[in-house]
Amino acid sequence: MLERVELEAFLTLAEELHFGRTAERLHLSTGRISQTIQRLERRIGTPLFERTSRNVRLTAAGRQLHDDLLPVYRELEAGLQKAIDAAKGVEHVLRVGFLGPAVGQLTLHAARLYAERLPGCRVQPRELQIFDALPRLRDGDVDLVIVTLPHQEPGMVNGPVLFSEHRMLAVPSTHALAGRDTVSMEDLAAVKLLRAGRTAPDYWRAERTPPRTPSGVPIEAGPRFETLQEALALIGAGEGAFVVGAQVTRYYARADVAYIPFRDAPPLEWIPTWLGVTPTSNIHAFSQAARDAAGLLHLAAVTTDLGT
Repeated sequence: MLERVELEAFLTLAEELHFGRTAERLHLSTGRISQTIQRLERRIGTPLFERTSRNVRLTAAGRQLHDDLLPVYRELEAGLQKAIDAAKGVEHVLRVGFLGPAVGQLTLHAARLYAERLPGCRVQPRELQIFDALPRLRDGDVDLVIVTLPHQEPGMVNGPVLFSEHRMLAVPSTHALAGRDTVSMEDLAAVKLLRAGRTAPDYWRAERTPPRTPSGVPIEAGPRFETLQEALALIGAGEGAFVVGAQVTRYYARADVAYIPFRDAPPLEWIPTWLGVTPTSNIHAFSQAARDAAGLLHLAAVTTDLGT
């Protein structure tokens, strides 16, 4: 039987792919995380992570263990939270999934406004990854997800735009484009664009990883990735590039990755989305709280001001 610290250390490291950030999230030392993972690997009898001086990646065995353990861990967490909510007299919990730290900040502020406006109701924020956001919404693990456009999934309803941000091209710091002040969509012909995992909708992948530039020049396809941390690790290792939002420059600064703003690409727009069969009164209340929170946080200004 796994100890709680082993379970949390493994699942968090599988998300972050970075020992330092995993230690920060779990309020443990980096050494403790490393020792815990090594102990777990000895128990299982095989490496769970590939470690180099620049990258941390799941092995095939690690990916399988992650996929098997994550649903069990979520059920345990949900059961514990239900007991806590019952003890506090909470009548309704809205489970909101988010991707990235800026949207996480927005979700937490919106949750406070939502709870103030609807006594007895609260928001349970859940950080998701690119590869599992929509599957978890379809499976009923969350009630609402904040995602970027384009988004046109059958059976899902889109809410209003909460905020927008400039698009940036993330390239290796040694790449010829890294010293530019801006780039254009035509410059994508000079890079290999990483591809999001197969769970991302085709239209989303086509928009974020187009096969050709606007003038028709082919764009080389790079390796696939499942999480943003995995994408940044690949970029830092010189394996490709990817289009990201301006928030990444604030929350994911790396010496081996350069972020260059596009001068001719439309902004990324973030919206809430939910299943059409989900009761909407609480969802609409949260969407309004999120729009109000974005204004209070000046998120649009923060994510579009390239000088910050």
